Amino acid sequence: MAKRLSEQLSDLSARAKAAEDAVAAAEKEAHDKVMARRQQAHAAATAAIEKVNQDMKSVGDSAAGTWNALKTKVAADIDAMKAGVAQRKHEVDVKLADKQAERLEETAAFSIDYAVASIEQAKLAVLDAIVSRVQAEAIRKS
Repeated sequence: MAKRLSEQLSDLSARAKAAEDAVAAAEKEAHDKVMARRQQAHAAATAAIEKVNQDMKSVGDSAAGTWNALKTKVAADIDAMKAGVAQRKHEVDVKLADKQAERLEETAAFSIDYAVASIEQAKLAVLDAIVSRVQAEAIRKS
């Protein structure tokens, strides 16, 4: 795994704050600046989606399913862990535990990447709305 999960969550938090700041600034900027910011947001959203697609391909079929399938898989893993807790207390296999941890870390990393892509798409959608509002106001004034 390239980054620790805490680093990915920190990146997610920073991206969410950057999206919030971009929207606040865009509401106060001239039309040309808003259009440029919107183009940057579009490029960032496209790059984030490409990264998620690459991650899905590299993880393989287990992560290539739909988001609901991913949630179902995580729920099944949790149920399996609860059912086997008593048995595993006495016969923990380190190798199996490591593989389980790696699989769950990959699932968490994918979920964080998906959240990053969602934030970038949300930022783009908000900037599109601001551009549309600015255009409507310009038309109204003319």
